[in-house]
Amino acid sequence: MPPIAFAATTICLASCLSLAPRALAGQDSQGGQRGDASHAAHAHAGPANKPSHARKLDRTGEPRVGKASVYARKFAGRRMANGRRMDPHDGNAASKTLPLGTKARVTNLETGKSAVVTIEDRGPHVPGRIVDLSPSTAQQIGVTRRQGVAPVEVAPIAVPPAQEPARAVAAAK
Repeated sequence: MPPIAFAATTICLASCLSLAPRALAGQDSQGGQRGDASHAAHAHAGPANKPSHARKLDRTGEPRVGKASVYARKFAGRRMANGRRMDPHDGNAASKTLPLGTKARVTNLETGKSAVVTIEDRGPHVPGRIVDLSPSTAQQIGVTRRQGVAPVEVAPIAVPPAQEPARAVAAAK
């Protein structure tokens, strides 16, 4: 074997072997832990690859207390989970647990002001927050962009009925 081919083979083999201990230790090729936040968006969400929020929707109608945040400006015009474009002047909101289409009253616990929103998107994707509000709704209840976050109560007014799985509907016909 020519010396240059031997050197190339040796380098290739050495780099492959250097990755093997990381793979066995549960690390990715860059040394990060598998399943860390950088990989969370690509992880499978469980059986049938359904999003995790699809299995945990809250249809009880019970009010919840937590923190509300304001949609970032960059989301204006982007498609929401229901397919509509986010309009910062509408009464739309995002929730991880309320079904899409839910009408809810959001009350700022510091000001006492409230507004009715429609859950049209999923989020917020920050721990400890229960709802993202459109900028106009946030302003209406006294949450300033500078403040960014406020304690709120989210009280569902109308929760849409659960949709039957397509297979069950097809079997019933």
